[in-house]
Amino acid sequence: MGAAMRRIQAGSALSSFGLGFTVPYLYVYVAQVRDLGAATAGIVLAVFAMAALVVLPFSGRAIDRRGPVPVLLVASGLAAVGALGMGFAYSVPAAVGAAALLGAGTAVMQPALATMIVWCSTPETRTRSFAMQFFLQNLGLGVGGLIGGQLVDVNRPNSFLLLFSIESVMFLVLGAIALTTRMPAAPAFQGARPAGEKGGGIRVLLQHKAMVQLCVLGFVLFFACYGQFESGLAAYGTEAAGIAPSTLGIALAANTAVIVAAQFLVLKFVERRKRSRVIAAVGLIWTVAWLFAGYAGLGHGSQAMATAAFISTYALFGLGEAMLSPTVAPLVADLAPESMVGTYNSAFALVKQLALAVGPAVGGPMGASLHGPYIVTFVLFSLGITFLAVRLGKQLTPVQNQPSLAAKPSRVVAQHQPAKETTAV
Repeated sequence: MGAAMRRIQAGSALSSFGLGFTVPYLYVYVAQVRDLGAATAGIVLAVFAMAALVVLPFSGRAIDRRGPVPVLLVASGLAAVGALGMGFAYSVPAAVGAAALLGAGTAVMQPALATMIVWCSTPETRTRSFAMQFFLQNLGLGVGGLIGGQLVDVNRPNSFLLLFSIESVMFLVLGAIALTTRMPAAPAFQGARPAGEKGGGIRVLLQHKAMVQLCVLGFVLFFACYGQFESGLAAYGTEAAGIAPSTLGIALAANTAVIVAAQFLVLKFVERRKRSRVIAAVGLIWTVAWLFAGYAGLGHGSQAMATAAFISTYALFGLGEAMLSPTVAPLVADLAPESMVGTYNSAFALVKQLALAVGPAVGGPMGASLHGPYIVTFVLFSLGITFLAVRLGKQLTPVQNQPSLAAKPSRVVAQHQPAKETTAV
């Protein structure tokens, strides 16, 4: 790993560490500590999410025109101001404004960082680089959340001000790291893809069949997993399975533990397999996870068995996430034309954000009251992941689907080189 990549990974981890300090406690802070009420807290969380949806459609073009570093500097600055503003938010307008800045800044960071990773990696090293980013981000979020939990006190507003101040400093550190990172003059694509149409933007992306299919697949992935973690699945667990609220924390810890433990164990397995087949396997693993959840809430076993099954659901989700992190993000980068890496990364980030917005809105009410239909729905969504992944595999060239083939030239790869040129446009 080069010096630039190490700095990017460190900055990414530190920003996640800062986010982990505050995100789990944002609702409590607004509703109880600042005494602005549950309705205001809900609005603040909605604004945090909606700000991302507003800025992401424009961030990709900015990254491609200006480069990822200037965009990351602006994003980290906005996020730092938003975090500090949240610490001093005594009124509804102040809390809403701070949430908008924080949501917009943190949303744009992701495609900017992803583009920096693409610029500093090759198709052969990209899988491992994105796996490392995912590992460090989860570790940062987990450690930040644990430390933040020890520092906060609902009866001491200044304890929250300390958390938001630390978060703000972490974003400024990310900006400083980006500013001092020596990036290559241009991404090293090794002539493997066309330059793309200047100014083509979203129109070019929408004409790219493989990318459109990947975006549809991405929406289903995030809707069926991440969009259910703290809403539908949590509601289902407490209402149908009788899970104690404290057990939800254990389940989330099991999810993080599996990611941390399995990330590099599964990496070698993933690197030697076709990406489409890895994603298809994740769909099957998550199908089993939802069946475990179904047993927890709809079965007639003991409470201990139900609790174990529910925690296993989160653990299996973690295994799937560990398999996806070195698969999906690098595939987005490998599909993008040279001049549109930022646009492709931002478009996929927008799809993810939409799924995270729709997921709780659909899953929350279903998980709380329609227990049987909820499980059936998400078993079908998980099987849909497998179907869509197999379908996507037919749109990918051999090297796009399995980058390890590029490390050892063969007649198969050589024969498909022209197809690679046409597929990626």
